[in-house]
Amino acid sequence: MQNTATPEPPCPEPVDTTTLLPDPHGSLARLREAGPVHPVRYPDGQKAWLVTRYEDVRRALADDRLSLDRRHALPGNYRGFSLPPALDANLLNMDPPDHTRVRRLVVKAFTPGRVERMREPVTRIADDLLDAMEPHGRADLLDAYAGPLPIAVICDLLGVERADRHDFRAWTDAMLLPDPKRPHLAKEAVGNLLRFFTDLIATKRAHPGDDLLSDLITVRDEAESGADGARAGDRDRLSEDELTSLAFLILFAGYENSVHLIANSVLILLDHPELGERLRADPALLPAAVEEFLRYDGPATLAIRRFPREDLEIGGVTVPAGETVLLSLASANRDPARFSDPDRINPHDGRIGHLALGHGIHYCLGAPLARLEAEIALASLVRRFPGLRLDVAREEVRRRPSIRTGGLISLPVAW
Repeated sequence: MQNTATPEPPCPEPVDTTTLLPDPHGSLARLREAGPVHPVRYPDGQKAWLVTRYEDVRRALADDRLSLDRRHALPGNYRGFSLPPALDANLLNMDPPDHTRVRRLVVKAFTPGRVERMREPVTRIADDLLDAMEPHGRADLLDAYAGPLPIAVICDLLGVERADRHDFRAWTDAMLLPDPKRPHLAKEAVGNLLRFFTDLIATKRAHPGDDLLSDLITVRDEAESGADGARAGDRDRLSEDELTSLAFLILFAGYENSVHLIANSVLILLDHPELGERLRADPALLPAAVEEFLRYDGPATLAIRRFPREDLEIGGVTVPAGETVLLSLASANRDPARFSDPDRINPHDGRIGHLALGHGIHYCLGAPLARLEAEIALASLVRRFPGLRLDVAREEVRRRPSIRTGGLISLPVAW
C-alpha cells in the first residue's frame, strides 16, 4: 500500500555562528523573521538549536524539561569549556533539587532590601574610581570604571581583601575567550581561579569575617559536623566543591554581567546624547532607563545552554533529547511581536518584561545588585563628566567575538 503521508521537510543547513558576529542584532532579526528555531554550528563543528522568538524563549526558560545538567547531554554532543569539579559544581549546571538547595543558601544576600543598603558603599566606590580617572582626561572605561566597580562590590560582599583582588578580568577573559594560538592561557586561567578560591576559603575558614563567604563556610562546616541547631537536615548541606563553586559563581557572574551592562549602557548614552542630558536633569528616570538598556543591549546574548530530557517541541520544531538548546535573550528582547518598535531605545515607553536577566527558577541571582550598580555607575558618570565622548571613531568600538555575550572589548572615552 502506498504511503500518502506528507514527509517532514528536510532540516535546513545549520547556520555558522561566525556569520552572526559582525551584526548580531541584524542577523538575529533575520533568523527570527525566518523561523522560531534554527540549527546552528560552532567553528569546532558542535551543533545546537537556536531559539529566537520571545514567547518561545520565555516559555523555554521556565520549562523543567530543559535541563542545565550536562548529564542530560548526548555523549559527544556538547563540548563546553571544561572546569575542574571544584568550580563546575555551581548553579549554572544544576537542576532541582540540588539547585533549590544551593540557591536557598545564598539568595538572602541578594534580596532587594539588603542590596538597597549597599547603595552608599557602591556610590563611594564609583566616586573613588571617577576621582582616579578625572585628571587624565581619557580612559578605557572598561579598565578604569565598568570593570573595577563590580569587582570591588562583589569582593566587599565576599570579604576579599584589597591586596588579594587579582586581575579577575584577565582570568575570565582568558577562560571565556580562549586564544586559539595560545590555548595554554585558558588552562592557566582556570588554574589561577581554582587556587584563588581554594586559598580564599582556607583563609576565611581560619579567620572568618562579617561577610557572605564566611557565612557560607559556617553553614557548610556546621552542617557537616552536625552541630546542634546548625542544620535542618540534608537540605542545608553544601559539599566542599559546591562551596568553592558557589564562591566562584558569585564573583564570576557578579563581574561578568555587571561590567557588560555598565559598558553597554554607557555606549548607548554616547550614541544618544540627548538621553544622557535627560538622565542628568532627572536622575529619577534611571531605573526605567536601566531596564530599557537591559532590553536593548543586555550583558548576555544567550542564556546558559540547556538539554531536553525528552524529545521536545519548541516553536513547532522537534528538538531531540540530549541535544544543545540555545535561548537567544538578545533576539527575544527585540521581538516586534512583544515590543513595539524594538530597535528604538526609549525608557519612557514602559516596555517591561524583558528577559535579559532570565526567567523562572534560574533567574539571575544577583539581578537586584546588577541593577543597583548600573544605576549608580551611570548616575555618577553623567553627573561628573557631562562632556563624555568616544575617543575613537564609532566603528572602531569592537565587541567580543562570541555569540554568548554582548560585551565590548574596550570603550575608549574622553572628557
